[in-house]
Amino acid sequence: MVTALTILLIISMLATLGVMFAGMLGLVRENGDPRRSNRLMRLRVTLQGLSIGLFVLLMLAMRG
Repeated sequence: MVTALTILLIISMLATLGVMFAGMLGLVRENGDPRRSNRLMRLRVTLQGLSIGLFVLLMLAMRG
């Protein structure tokens, strides 16, 4: 259980990092689409919430 949660946490953290970099690259471009930027921001926030939730579950699983 702990191993599966750890792997899922790492994947969700890497996905968050990837979306964050994609959003930053979109901001650097001169002709960036604001709708795409907004979508990426919402996805980043969702992935961050997922990562925090998985981290809490992992800490609870390691405690017991």
